[in-house]
Amino acid sequence: MNPGRPNVLGPVVDGQTRCFHYRTPLDVIAIKFACCRQFYPCHLCHEEAADHVAAQWPVDSRDEPAVLCGVCGHLLAIAEYLDIDSCPSCAAAFNPGCKLHTELYFQD
Repeated sequence: MNPGRPNVLGPVVDGQTRCFHYRTPLDVIAIKFACCRQFYPCHLCHEEAADHVAAQWPVDSRDEPAVLCGVCGHLLAIAEYLDIDSCPSCAAAFNPGCKLHTELYFQD
């Protein structure tokens, strides 16, 4: 683990937060779950590793730094992450397919 960088739980397969479920070159984020305040690479990792059901971040939590860029370790607020396609710190591209299941993490 990198000092100062949040620990990412679950079946992480590399140092950029890829997991067994999502491991393309663009799968480089981890999400802090509202229920436990722990970072996991994806909803499936949380489901497999946590001892509780996942909870979505409420809409009024959009300022919460809950998305970790696995490339550089930059923390993004939820609102910031939802509006961009790459890390504002290192320009690493994020998987556009992740936007298809944001409702698993964040309330509308």
